[in-house]
Amino acid sequence: MIWPSFTGPAAAAFVAGLAIAGVALAAEVDVPRSTAPAPIPHKPVKVEPRPNVVPDDSGIPGVMAWESRNWPGNREWFPGHVPIEHHGGPVRYWVTPPSGGDHYPRWANCGVYDQPIPSEKAVHAHEHGAVWITYRPDLPEADVEKLEDFVRRQPMVVVTVKGVRRETNERYILMSPFPGLPAPIVISSWAHQLRLDSPDDPRLQRYVDTFRVSEKYSPEYGPTCKGQPEAIGGKPAFD
Repeated sequence: MIWPSFTGPAAAAFVAGLAIAGVALAAEVDVPRSTAPAPIPHKPVKVEPRPNVVPDDSGIPGVMAWESRNWPGNREWFPGHVPIEHHGGPVRYWVTPPSGGDHYPRWANCGVYDQPIPSEKAVHAHEHGAVWITYRPDLPEADVEKLEDFVRRQPMVVVTVKGVRRETNERYILMSPFPGLPAPIVISSWAHQLRLDSPDDPRLQRYVDTFRVSEKYSPEYGPTCKGQPEAIGGKPAFD
């Protein structure tokens, strides 16, 4: 490319024009605010058996539930229970998006992501009590912003372990786009899931209040949902 030859004020005006054009171009590019967790290593895919569907006892209309009395619990065997083991490779889950099951040994750092994240790492966050809000990539931007505002409104979690109250300074919420969802918005946790058409549905708040870091529903109550190196667990836009 041959650049035009300018001197003095003309040169300054030309450089300024390039800078303005560069800013305008950058504004048109959708730059991710987050860094997704690293992909799962390429290994043989583990196909999860379909666990038994069980009646939901949360009282929230529309919640689906699967057998999980073994975990949370003492890992006692129940027929058709949700799988619970670590797996170092990809997993093909029985439901989209997954709601518990075998998972990668390292979890996704909780928070809001602009891009899809590995299910196997999100499921490990489920085990720690996190809820995962997923949405179709073509969800209107206004609805995505409503979901983000919803996350920001949620208080940080406080846990009580062996009588000791502890401020976690964490929300225990994952949020990310997810291609191929059965509904515009789906919120999942360990062994439970709710499908929604709108971020304004009041059941979204009820679900978070019921299942997020719950002594009743979370297999591991109290562990962090952060702390993984960025290269492994990702860096959310905000948490």
